[in-house]
Amino acid sequence: MKLNVNSAQQMQDLGRVIAQTAQAHDLLLLNGDLGAGKTTLTQGIGRALGIKRPVKSPTFTIVREYPEARLPLYHMDFYRLEDDDLSSIDLNAYLAEPGMVVIEWPEVVQEQLPETFLEITIKRVDDSWDSTKRIVEFDAKGARNKKWSKSILQSLN
Repeated sequence: MKLNVNSAQQMQDLGRVIAQTAQAHDLLLLNGDLGAGKTTLTQGIGRALGIKRPVKSPTFTIVREYPEARLPLYHMDFYRLEDDDLSSIDLNAYLAEPGMVVIEWPEVVQEQLPETFLEITIKRVDDSWDSTKRIVEFDAKGARNKKWSKSILQSLN
């Protein structure tokens, strides 16, 4: 399933709908080039979950926790993870928490992830420096995530 997004606001609106339809233990994987909009999408999720403080990219910290949200949010970014070394984080503990886990650059740890998740890939429509046009593709693994992705797309229409 594909969706056209034409602005940062629309990307955050997509995040809002994702948050409104999310449940405890949902795993969302975000793929896309640097600057594609992964963190912008997560900011929309955070805002809709009731997070008052800024939702920032966890590129240098690897994990940012937002336990105060209506549904706790665990935002991870594995871009700088060296040699696929997850020893500094207990990924399984986060996945066991009754919250939502969002992972940017999941391909780095794909082998350690569960088999069921919702994966979103964000692709630039053009290469101009100021373009905000994106194509967002959904790939759901597992019955819950197929239902979740359909719910997201129905809520946007």
